[in-house]
Amino acid sequence: MSLKPNGLARAAVCFKPASFAGTFVALLMSALIVAACGVLLETGIRASVPAERYANAPVVAAADQSARVVADTVDGPEETEYPLPDTARVDAGLAAKAAQVPGAAAAVPDFTFPVHGADSAGALTGHGWGSHVFTGTALTQGGAPHPGEVVLGAGAARTAKAGVGDTVVLETADGRTGFRVSGLAEAGAGDTVGEGAGGAATAWFADAEAPVLAGHPGKADAIAVTAKDGADTDALAAAVEKALTGTGARTLTGDDRGEVEDHGLAYGKETLFAIGGSFGGIATLVAVFTAAGTVALSVGQRTREFALLRAVGATPRQIRRAVAAEALLVAPLAGLLGCLPGIGLAHWWFGQMQDRGAVPEAVELHVSGFPLLAAVGVGLLTALGAGLAAGRRPAKIKPGQALAEASVERLRPGVVRTVLGVAAVGGGSALAGVAASAAGSDAANASLGVVMLFMLAVALLGPILARLCAGLFGLLLRGGDASASLAAANSRTNARRLASAITPIVLAMAFASTLVFMHTSESHVASEQLRDGITADHVVTAPAGLPADAADRAARAPGVDAAVSLLDTQVLVPVRGGGETSLQGTATQGVSGSGAQLAQVQDLDVREGSLDRVGEGRIAIDRTLATATDTGLGDRLSLYLPDGTKAAPEVVAVYGRGLGLPAVTMDRASLDGHVTSAFADTLLVSGGDAGPLAPLGEVTDASGYALAQNVDREFGAWANYMMAAVLGGFAAVAAVNTLVMTVLDRRRELHTLRLVGSTRRQVLRMLGWESLLVSAAGVALGTAIAMITLTPMMRGLTGEFPHVPPLLYAAFAATAVALGLAAVTLPARAALRDRGA
Repeated sequence: MSLKPNGLARAAVCFKPASFAGTFVALLMSALIVAACGVLLETGIRASVPAERYANAPVVAAADQSARVVADTVDGPEETEYPLPDTARVDAGLAAKAAQVPGAAAAVPDFTFPVHGADSAGALTGHGWGSHVFTGTALTQGGAPHPGEVVLGAGAARTAKAGVGDTVVLETADGRTGFRVSGLAEAGAGDTVGEGAGGAATAWFADAEAPVLAGHPGKADAIAVTAKDGADTDALAAAVEKALTGTGARTLTGDDRGEVEDHGLAYGKETLFAIGGSFGGIATLVAVFTAAGTVALSVGQRTREFALLRAVGATPRQIRRAVAAEALLVAPLAGLLGCLPGIGLAHWWFGQMQDRGAVPEAVELHVSGFPLLAAVGVGLLTALGAGLAAGRRPAKIKPGQALAEASVERLRPGVVRTVLGVAAVGGGSALAGVAASAAGSDAANASLGVVMLFMLAVALLGPILARLCAGLFGLLLRGGDASASLAAANSRTNARRLASAITPIVLAMAFASTLVFMHTSESHVASEQLRDGITADHVVTAPAGLPADAADRAARAPGVDAAVSLLDTQVLVPVRGGGETSLQGTATQGVSGSGAQLAQVQDLDVREGSLDRVGEGRIAIDRTLATATDTGLGDRLSLYLPDGTKAAPEVVAVYGRGLGLPAVTMDRASLDGHVTSAFADTLLVSGGDAGPLAPLGEVTDASGYALAQNVDREFGAWANYMMAAVLGGFAAVAAVNTLVMTVLDRRRELHTLRLVGSTRRQVLRMLGWESLLVSAAGVALGTAIAMITLTPMMRGLTGEFPHVPPLLYAAFAATAVALGLAAVTLPARAALRDRGA
């Protein structure tokens, strides 16, 4: 079949453009969504950050900053990377091997670690002095440091009021020690990255001593290799890679060096993949689903025209060509115009993620022709497929039958459509049962299928559902006036038209409710667990970490019963879900005291075992994690420590508050050497007064701490609300667009009602009742789908039922009703005014 526009298609588009306005808007919105998500996905694939600290070191050797899991798939073994929560390090001795390769001028082990000064010196960043070779740092006074000595940046020296020859007390992972100031330095460009001009908070130590002070004896963050004049970078990198073969170190050049500096890049890529890929896939399906429905409605509204064309001699092939050609005329232009706001949405969305720290500032948004071409192509294929499917019957049946069906709507739905709809209901119900019996990610994954299958069922069984809703509505309006009775009769008679209006509202309500109430449910449970779990009287925090002896100092304060410091980090835990194994980043706390002391300041709601046994090689975990990993008391849980080191500690306790509090509890010593910062993040104190604790950091009570922790979850809330706004907003526009199309298509009917004596007010009231029916049915069905989806998901993730804030739900419902009334009333007033009514 040729798709070259024939006279029928050109005439339809040129002389009746209003008939295609709704289709144009739907395809434009579809392209907008697909283009925006496609741009974000491409950015996630191509994202990189330029090297800053290592800008003058053309080759860098570093450990792999990812943990890898190999899973068996239908296409064979597939390896998946997961970014490590902290830095994986390499043997510092590799610098000697790298320095010997041809073309290498120097190979320097690099160290970066936090340092606490005396009370007047504040927090500093520590480095090895050898890094000055590639960072550009230069001495202004004194000499290079030897063991027991330090070089201070000018700002750090002023803060500590120290000069060359003086002694400053500094606290590192190796403890509190006095260091002689051997010199003062002006920090180079590589050392001022993120620290401010002048290296205001920087200290340099002897390279031989730096790894011990960092808490990682014999380890370096990376090996920076500088090149001799004229040396080729690629040749140098190849030589270094050969020299370090078998050591586990990766050789990096170009922007790949930036990944060693900025670990936020890996998480930024994950975020962009999640939004552009996972969410983008769902958004694309919704966009295609909605656009197809609008195209089908537009073609269906012209059944009478097709019937007349068939009656005057048009062949089925000509009708099909006309429908396909109309799609070719409308879809490409709508797609191209939709790409422009799509790029704007991607820019805004990307900027918001950077402002919230989810994506590094150095990452740039990539816009190419691939996602835009995909957006236009998806719209074109959707328009062609939906148009041909909707025009198949008008083109196939006899002219007389076509005219009859154009006058009176068919009461019996298609057999294939009904069978597929019933199958979708059965599949959704089966998946809901699977989700109800699953836990963790399995429940979440199954629930996604639930909402998609039930949405498909609503689209396929729409006329039947619409007729049922209209029948129920008619019973409620039985005692109403003429307008109400007429609205009920109209709805029963024109079920297909009613279904096309209900479906987008169901879509908007279902997806918006699922995304938003999923977050409110998790936040509600987490807030309750956090509030009930923190039993300490005082909570002490410090942005740069607490002093190493903070717990001991607090315990000596008058009236204090217990003081326990917590180091917050993450571990990666292998979790089975959907038949595959993935690594789940799991919040972890390292505790300084005994289990008995922890119980005095934190109530984890222990269900099995005892916290008293937590220690070297023994941990406590949350019950949800225990279920997801099929791990019980006495079993060993395989995991990756923050730096990627594999471990398999024994589970000695299972507790119930791992959503509001960390899901893994281990002793602080088990994390030594596996985290960048050796300083605890939080100090929980039972008893005593807040005054004596003030020198340790910021002191608050349990409620203040809980509020601060809830604020830290803001990005997750924002991401969910953004996705709900994009999907819900798109579906809402589609609903308004559909309602406007249906009202404008009924101008002849409205004019007839006026001719037989109905007043303008009665007609508008009838349309108002119909709009209320559409909105109420859409809200009810959308709510039902959302609750069927959320209930098993939340039972699996939190163990409780969904938490739906009444005011928020009322706002959703009221918005749906208001949009429905506006979308019907405004075009109806215009139509009646055009008729001189």
